[in-house]
Amino acid sequence: MRRYFREPISGLTHLIGALLSIAALWKLISMASHSCNIWYIVSFVIFGISLILLYSSSAVYHLVKSSPRIIQNLRRLDHAMIYVLIAGSYTPFCLGPLRGTMGFYFLAATWLIAFLGILFSIFYIKAPRWIAALLYLGMGWAAAVIIKPLWHALSHGALIWLVIGGFFYSLGSLIYIFKWPNPFPGIFGFHEIWHIFVLAGSLSHFASVIQL
Repeated sequence: MRRYFREPISGLTHLIGALLSIAALWKLISMASHSCNIWYIVSFVIFGISLILLYSSSAVYHLVKSSPRIIQNLRRLDHAMIYVLIAGSYTPFCLGPLRGTMGFYFLAATWLIAFLGILFSIFYIKAPRWIAALLYLGMGWAAAVIIKPLWHALSHGALIWLVIGGFFYSLGSLIYIFKWPNPFPGIFGFHEIWHIFVLAGSLSHFASVIQL
């Protein structure tokens, strides 16, 4: 497959993620529209679009063979969309169960950090991988700030899936930082494993959001 694709497994796993994200957006819109709550509709759409943006940009970056300049620009886009997904994943919780002063302030801060992260990805693309991974982890575990209201506001199922998703994302980030395990480098190594953990994290958070 390397004859046709630059990083086949990484690209194809996230191509599957992109297709699942389109289906997820349709499901989210369908659910939110029945609630007749504008906050849920807007936040669910933002979450769904952030999934599509992350997985489609990642799939293109890892599959396409092109000039070094184009590949580097696709890499910038791929890394930038990670921040969009993190902020997008917070949005349904902050505009739904946590809607109010705390939810609005936390969400505004999250999107501001995401914007700064996007700028970081664009202008400092050659930064060591551990810096970016720690930024992802930091944004993700900033949820600890709102864990108490989340505990009281979420259903048992939504809370469990939220925590499971955080576990998948966190473990995946550690694999990305330490480049381990790396069973078949260049074929199915640490990077491909990280992609699978990211996909598992997104599926878990989707399972949480549909229970809001």
